[in-house]
Amino acid sequence: MRLGIFGGTFNPIHIGHLLLAETAREELSLDRVLFVPTHQPPHKTAANLLPGAERFQLVQLAIKDHPNFVASDIELTRGGPSYSIETVKTLHAQLPMAKLFLLMGEDMLAVRWLSWKELKGLCAIVIAHRPNSPKCRREAGVKWLDMPQVDIASSDIRKRLKAGRSIRYLVPPAVARHLYSQRLYGAGALAAS
Repeated sequence: MRLGIFGGTFNPIHIGHLLLAETAREELSLDRVLFVPTHQPPHKTAANLLPGAERFQLVQLAIKDHPNFVASDIELTRGGPSYSIETVKTLHAQLPMAKLFLLMGEDMLAVRWLSWKELKGLCAIVIAHRPNSPKCRREAGVKWLDMPQVDIASSDIRKRLKAGRSIRYLVPPAVARHLYSQRLYGAGALAAS
């Protein structure tokens, strides 16, 4: 089995996340892509971070129609800071015959990773270029993913919702409906359709 592991706050999940996962699935011949919402990001303070259960539900709504995408609450149930090395070790123990691929945006190369060398030994690191990413080191031993570029950020979606602006085409329709119906991130009662 070839398993992609895609972690993040997903605060909220958007089309850019899904495009990265689908591109990786296709280019790397992945059998599954596991979406792993973080409990607590260790490298930054996440503004307006929804509770983990709510973000997990948004991920499930976003991927419900894709047969190769699966949501995992592994980091949410573990609690504490969400370190990828712990998640990868757990998955490696559960699926010892699987080839693991850790998927991330280029901006994540700018942060300090716990046990980076060990992580690279347990899984393939796959980096997707992101528009406007800070200048990052060109890390040896990683695979660069060639994907279409879309400049979408969860922080922009949160700002748009708070300002009463449309998020159409930035998130899947089911995610938009949920954000509006639950008035998440300060969303008003705009129609999600």
